[in-house]
Amino acid sequence: PVESSAPVAAADVLSEVTSLAPVAVAAVAGGLVVAGQQGKPKSIDDKAEVKAYFNSTGFDRWRRIYGNTDDVNKVQKDIREGHQVTVDTVLSWLRADPGGLKGLTVCDAGCGVGSLSIPMARDGAIVSASDISAKMVEEAQAKWDAVPAPVGATAPKFFTSDLEELDGKYHTVICLDVLIHYPQDKADEMISHLASCADKRLILSFAPYTVSLAVLKKIGGLFPGPSKATRAYLHKEADIVRILEANGFEIQRTAMTGTKFYFSRSLEAVRRQ
Repeated sequence: PVESSAPVAAADVLSEVTSLAPVAVAAVAGGLVVAGQQGKPKSIDDKAEVKAYFNSTGFDRWRRIYGNTDDVNKVQKDIREGHQVTVDTVLSWLRADPGGLKGLTVCDAGCGVGSLSIPMARDGAIVSASDISAKMVEEAQAKWDAVPAPVGATAPKFFTSDLEELDGKYHTVICLDVLIHYPQDKADEMISHLASCADKRLILSFAPYTVSLAVLKKIGGLFPGPSKATRAYLHKEADIVRILEANGFEIQRTAMTGTKFYFSRSLEAVRRQ
């Protein structure tokens, strides 16, 4: 149930959820196209769909969700809060390390509107932040420019790029709530590429494939919804760990964020000595 001062019709919730991009994994209950472990038709170009969506209607929707305005409904607010928990968890990991973030070189792949990049830079990290959406990158830059930076902080380098085109070496590479847009074979390639850029650490979050979410997916198939902008892919943790280990990493810390409409598993992997 959705907490509300007044009843919220199930149909309204389903309609809203199905119109959202699939970072809200529980959107499967509303009929979002969720591929899970089943794969996808070969004709589907997930990257092109993601790029087009987040440069158009998806940008406006997610700018509100990731923002601080009251212009969101209860589902969007729940997703905002869930995503922020994931961001805060990763920040807590980084801040807990000896030396914290000061001087740490970080690549934020799929930075969105800068929810993670900006606080990392304000804490002293040297941040390279990219996103497939030019509009997201512009918004992230505007958010950084809107607030005076602390003395000594280095402005993040925001730029538009496909994840596969990223290069360079960084102490830490982070990719939050991106893998959900891609099937496992593509996710394997992306993780391997990110691993090649990470000297010491790679932090990922993904939508976990669980029995309960698989059931929600089946239920969602019973409900008609509006045209879907992108597909959501649930990933088995064992598959993510497998590709990390194949690239020379081992799991150090894990976390799970779960709200009514947002589910995300976070893994911190460090390079084996």
